Amino acid sequence: MKLQTQIGLSPEKKPIDYQSHVVLLGSCFATHMGRKLEYYKFNSFQNPYGILFHPGAIENLITRSVQDDPYDDTALFYQNERWHCFDAHSDLSQTSRESLLQHLNAQLTQTKKQLEQASHIIITLGTAWGYRYKTTKALVANCHKVPQNEFNKELASPETVLASLEKMVGLVRSVNKKASIIFNVSPVRHLKDGFAENQLSKAHLITAIHGCISRLKDQHLAYFPSYELMMDELRDYRFYASDMVHPNELAIDYIWEKFKGVWISKNSHGTMERVEHIQKGIAHKPFNAESRQHKEFVNSIREKIRELQKEYPHMSFAKSF
Repeated sequence: MKLQTQIGLSPEKKPIDYQSHVVLLGSCFATHMGRKLEYYKFNSFQNPYGILFHPGAIENLITRSVQDDPYDDTALFYQNERWHCFDAHSDLSQTSRESLLQHLNAQLTQTKKQLEQASHIIITLGTAWGYRYKTTKALVANCHKVPQNEFNKELASPETVLASLEKMVGLVRSVNKKASIIFNVSPVRHLKDGFAENQLSKAHLITAIHGCISRLKDQHLAYFPSYELMMDELRDYRFYASDMVHPNELAIDYIWEKFKGVWISKNSHGTMERVEHIQKGIAHKPFNAESRQHKEFVNSIREKIRELQKEYPHMSFAKSF
């Protein structure tokens, strides 16, 4: 008896391994996948401007970084005793204008470097709904609790999103010809926009991504069905967090396992198991930290870390262990 529809997935020809450099940009679901890569100690770099939901915001970050277009004071504003930038998430906001400006421009420099070195770039689109600041007519990445009447809300058409994606690809290709660019749509439901409006938004994103892949005919462009996995294989509210909007840990783990089967080299699975054993050892809470048994356990984990670091010098584990 078949109780679930399955999306047909096949391993990719250029998978991620421990020599890869992975860049992740986009919505909070990109952060979830980034945390998995971090946990297993892959080389990864994610969301230098924080979570970015709209394709226009991701395009802006790539544009400024690749074209060496730094920010100046005019890009910042003061609100609720902190300095903000409309192009970045509020996680980056600071009490010092100079510190924020320095950090934003340092992240642009780092992003360009990472894009140049990347073997894989994962771009997760969250929504086609965006907010345009009336004063500057610019699309913002985050409103930073500025009154809503200072923005116009708009839905990007599939054609607009397609143009944005094509520009992203062109910019990346100007500094990196061979990186695999993996598009996906976040399974997080933006229900504040409305139920029908959320579906319309996701449809625009999916249409644009497939249009981009079809038109550019770039052999290193791909689509991973994060959204479809959530909607079609995990069709139950038990896979959502209590807000009924975000996928819960079980759903994230499920989609990660699907991603692993498609995009993580099978030759790396053994190393992942070794890393996971160490991570679980580090997280272990002993009954008696001074016992001989625990000290022997700690020494064995430390030895396993040293063995891994001989093979993969980039790996770094908890310093407090």
